[in-house]
Amino acid sequence: MRTAVVLALCLRTSQDSRAILTTLRINQTVAAHSDPASAKLIMALDQGTSSSRAIIYRDNGEIVAVAQHEIDMQFPADGWVEQDPEVLWQSTLQAGRDAISKAALQGSDIACIGITNQRETTLLWEQQSGKCVYNAIVWQDRRTAEQCEALSQADFDGEPVADLLRRKTGLVVDPYFSGTKLAWMLDNVSGVRQRAEAGELRFGTVDSFLVWRLTKGAHHVTDPSNASRTQLFDIHSQRFDADILSLFNIPPVVLPGVQDNASLFGVADAEWFGAPIPITGMAGDQQAALIGQGCFQPGMSKSTYGTGCFVMTNTGDKALASANKLLTTVAYRLGDNTTYALEGSIFVAGVAVKWLRDQLGLISDAADTEAAFARTGGDTGGVYVVPAFTGLGAPYWQPHARGLVSGLSLDTTKDQLVTAFLQGVVFQTQELLEAMAKDGATVERLRVDGGMVVNNRLCQFLADLLNVPVERPKDTETTALGAAVLAGLGQGLFADLSAAGEAWALDSQFAPQMNPQTRQKLQQGYASAVSRSLMT
Repeated sequence: MRTAVVLALCLRTSQDSRAILTTLRINQTVAAHSDPASAKLIMALDQGTSSSRAIIYRDNGEIVAVAQHEIDMQFPADGWVEQDPEVLWQSTLQAGRDAISKAALQGSDIACIGITNQRETTLLWEQQSGKCVYNAIVWQDRRTAEQCEALSQADFDGEPVADLLRRKTGLVVDPYFSGTKLAWMLDNVSGVRQRAEAGELRFGTVDSFLVWRLTKGAHHVTDPSNASRTQLFDIHSQRFDADILSLFNIPPVVLPGVQDNASLFGVADAEWFGAPIPITGMAGDQQAALIGQGCFQPGMSKSTYGTGCFVMTNTGDKALASANKLLTTVAYRLGDNTTYALEGSIFVAGVAVKWLRDQLGLISDAADTEAAFARTGGDTGGVYVVPAFTGLGAPYWQPHARGLVSGLSLDTTKDQLVTAFLQGVVFQTQELLEAMAKDGATVERLRVDGGMVVNNRLCQFLADLLNVPVERPKDTETTALGAAVLAGLGQGLFADLSAAGEAWALDSQFAPQMNPQTRQKLQQGYASAVSRSLMT
């Protein structure tokens, strides 16, 4: 039974009168678009760090078509990571068009759109033209490390800034998040602060930027999962926080409105896909993966292996504070009911495989890593890799740490080095699960997804080192699936999350096989390598 779409536009007070008129126009568009006889197809737009992808799903989770375009990053200085905003937009738009074409569909066949995105990546654009005033500063960027170090030593109204931010946002002080990236743009790009304070500019993470472009500037919105990664959003009151905005010297006028993850964010203009299509679901990539993995109950956990690696555990309606430098974040908000999660972030995972291919030429394709792992039998000959190309995330939060390879000898083979890079990602995952257990969120089984987990050897090593069963779903692209689930929920194609979760299906389960002595020896070897990395 189709349920009504609940609108929660949550726009700033100055926009309320305009929002009411806009809402009426949206309702008319959606009513005209809805046709009970049409197929219940959902298009997920997944704008990631390494590629932009579109996947069209049936409402039972079956994939109809996939299109993908790889995108590049720019490294203008040590620790700086940027992307061209126009490439983000054009690659996403083209992926959507290609998916529709591949499936021999028309835009009018698509019931709704869900958006998921690389989080924390920061954009600032002109309100009139939609043109960005600077490149997108990517989540991996470390340029504000010194600013973060100063903040971590400062007080605000008698309270340490680090404590204030942890208490309100659930986050640690680190360049990873959007707040200091936005502050950098305001202070370092000529004329930008004046224009922002005059109301001429708009800030957003990638989701907001895409909605702005898709709706031709009609909607400046985000969702709680993305808002919670800006370090400007109070995850308890569910509002952008005035004290934090004052701390970072950010004018409130640039901020988007925040609404439930499954709600009407606007309508994609007919110019883009041949028909107006409502955008009814949105979430940051890791929260979308949690949803796509069906982790709807407290204690359920997933780990995504894409450009980076992110472990997330559902903690229900409790925003569990971490004593071990993990992040407390919003998993999703539906019907004004907020579900929280505990998260550990690893900055480098799949991007290390890409580096082995593109920079060192040790592999010609990502699939070569499984063959290399098989030839070594998982034995690296004592080689350990700490893939801290852009610093270390949880539980260290050391932006100045850099990658390290230890234990090399003249006997070290290419296969052993490749295997050590893969294992480095797994060792970092083990550290995150250990921290979660200390925080009271013990992971008893782990659902995995992302491009790296098609590697059976990697999945088995995960199970062995973590000493928990590892479950891989049939559809490993659960980030896009989560966006589709939210969109279907917002459009009324699903009655609730439980019904939507029926799309999850197990492909393979990997059980631990490693003996405790071997596991302990490997963990000690990696810990020694990390200590060296932290000294660089």
